[in-house]
Order: sequence, then structure tokens, then C-alpha cells
Amino acid sequence: MRAEGELPFFVYGTLRPGERNHDLCLRGRVAEEEPARLAGALLYDGPGYPYAVEVPDITAPDTTAPGTTASGTTVPGTTVPDAVASGIVVGELVTAKPGKYYELVTDLDELEGYEAPDDPRNLYVRVVRDVLRSDGTPVSAWVYFAAPRVAHGLRARGRLIAGGDWLAHLRGR
Repeated sequence: MRAEGELPFFVYGTLRPGERNHDLCLRGRVAEEEPARLAGALLYDGPGYPYAVEVPDITAPDTTAPGTTASGTTVPGTTVPDAVASGIVVGELVTAKPGKYYELVTDLDELEGYEAPDDPRNLYVRVVRDVLRSDGTPVSAWVYFAAPRVAHGLRARGRLIAGGDWLAHLRGR
């Protein structure tokens, strides 16, 4: 059982099982890991690791006009091929062991280049979002998204990961 206020983490890249940072950061600190999905985001290929970029309107795309939502709103700075227009990122929901939460969040913030909210040095920002367990149940979790300046560059010239699954992307290389 986790203490009140200690949210699980949604991981989607090098912290997933079998990836290089999983054992380095999570071994001995995790009580539970389960498959989960994050809606309203796109996954971009980074330099050896992915970035999730939040795109709230992407969950209802208009497939006749890539880069727009069903309401006709253009997604700024990007065109969205049908293969990724679902706006789903695949990952795991990770729950810290009792007594390990603050150690874990500190180390994950360091790994993800997260200094503080609105810090211009951030590579990622840590925010609370609902993710979906495999049975469709929503749960609030910490998610590391690309920081605004990084997200801007990814939207302009980044490489989208079809299907939003980092592990499947690596297998397909």
C-alpha cells in the first residue's frame, strides 16, 4: 500500500522492463509494474530514448485531414499520419515500494533532466495525468513529458514513433 500523495509513475522508454535504465533505477524500489497506456500524447524518437509530447486534442483525429482533430483544429507544428493519430503511448505503471517513493522520484527527476516546474533547463517536465490500466481503469500517475522547448523542436522536425510503443520501435529498427 502506498502512502497518501505518492502517485505511481507511467514509464514508456528506457525505464520499461528489459531497457537499460529499468534495473538501474527501479530494481529494489518497485512494488508493482503493470501494462498501461497514456492517451492524448505522441511519442517521438530522441537520441537513444523517447519523448512523449502532450497533444490533448489528438484523441479524436479527423482521418481525412492529417494534422487536424475531429473538430477541425490544427495540431500546431505537426502533421499526424494516420498510423500515429490515435495519440496513445504504450508503457508501464510503476508503483514504488513502501519507503522508497521519495528516493525513487528524486532519482527519476535526475535521470529525466527535470529540475523544477518551469525551469528552462528541463529536458522533461513531470506532471500528473490519468493513464489507463490494461482493463481500462484510469489511474492518476506521474508522467514525464518533453519540456516545452524540447516539444517545440520535436513537433517541428522530430520523428514520430508509429503506434506509440518504444519497445516495438526498437524491435523494428
